[in-house]
Amino acid sequence: MGNLILNFFKEENYQTKINSRIFIDKLFLNTRIYFVIKYFFIVLRNRKLALKGIYDREAWALSSFDVFKLIEDCGGKFQIQGIDNIRNCKEPVVFISNHMSAMESMIFPCIIAPFREVTFVVKESLTTYPLFGPVIRARNPIAVGRSNSREDLMLVMQTGKEHLENGTSIVIFPQGGRRDIFKREEFNSLGVKLAKSANMKIIPVALKTDFWGNGNLVKDLGPIRRKRKINICIGEPIEITGNGKKENDQAIEFIGKKLEEWQQY
Repeated sequence: MGNLILNFFKEENYQTKINSRIFIDKLFLNTRIYFVIKYFFIVLRNRKLALKGIYDREAWALSSFDVFKLIEDCGGKFQIQGIDNIRNCKEPVVFISNHMSAMESMIFPCIIAPFREVTFVVKESLTTYPLFGPVIRARNPIAVGRSNSREDLMLVMQTGKEHLENGTSIVIFPQGGRRDIFKREEFNSLGVKLAKSANMKIIPVALKTDFWGNGNLVKDLGPIRRKRKINICIGEPIEITGNGKKENDQAIEFIGKKLEEWQQY
């Protein structure tokens, strides 16, 4: 993998430097104009790579890092904890995370992919988007339709197990969609069931990414809320025993407590 990414996250924790916002973004005052223009440039560039069949793991991590830096350039302040829990894990895992915005899908690759092969469980409709579709398809996601929950379950369990057994970790958002408010009862146990079926561990990830809001017309391009900090905490790997209920509750508790902590500032 590229040394730029590995060196960038060489410590267990990461925090954005003070005054990271660049001058060109300040010229547009508090709008998102610069962010949107640069973001589309990044997407278009990587769409070309995907269509050429050369959008590999390293290209994915690097493009994700470009988005990460764009967020910082536009005033985003990251605080990431627990990177060593990814770095030190030797086998594939199932990452189980809450889901707030488009940000986590964009920046997870630069946090995870430098250390291991990874893919996502995504909505099938995302793979058909003219702009984003080629990029998403290039990384071999598990695409679910959400019209038949039983078929989706079988697909995730079967394809996900194959991915894990072949050395690819999986990111899954058990809430089934983006949520501004974390509700424990909406957090299903699919990720734990998948990990158990492949005899792998889970890693819970708590995040607060409402810096990047959800839009009304284009959901992936909502408002930029520069006063809101971006928090990500990666938990320790959890081995699944029994039916997995205890471990699922443990992941939910981990995420819930972190979100309550972050709401205080």
